[in-house]
Amino acid sequence: MSETGIEPQFKLGDHIVYPLQGVGVVRKIEEKTLSGNTHLYYVIFLDISDMTVMIPVNKAEELGIRPIVVPSEAMEALDSISRKADQVPVDWKARYQMNVDLLTEGSIGSIARVVQILYHRSKIKELPVQERKLYDNALRILVDESSLSLNRPKEELEALIFSKLEDAGSAKKDA
Repeated sequence: MSETGIEPQFKLGDHIVYPLQGVGVVRKIEEKTLSGNTHLYYVIFLDISDMTVMIPVNKAEELGIRPIVVPSEAMEALDSISRKADQVPVDWKARYQMNVDLLTEGSIGSIARVVQILYHRSKIKELPVQERKLYDNALRILVDESSLSLNRPKEELEALIFSKLEDAGSAKKDA
């Protein structure tokens, strides 16, 4: 136990997923005193934004920070994007909020669903800037996490994801 009474869930070098932010690695776990209160913090480097963030250990779960999924869960998420997509709101604001909510949920399955929804939507009509950023972020998180989970190169996972998305698109046309 640390002096602050909270045992960290993650240790140095662990890869984690920070919903809406991306995949990161725990670089340090350190105590900081702010306003007379001492707390234990994760110092996490997020490759996607080339940024380091400090997250209080006691807030990590609340923020949805989680470990990289096991390979079977990564494969299930990747396989899910080749299935027929559910209907989504046509109004981009409603669709954007739905996708932000899915990303905030933070599971690899919900991240894959955002990629699937926005990829197929982009084939119908160009995505508004905000949705394009959301899609790019979700895709990057899905590629990064899957790559770490399956211990395969990012380029290979990106190609696999696009292949599965195209398979879903051609299956939809055949139906």
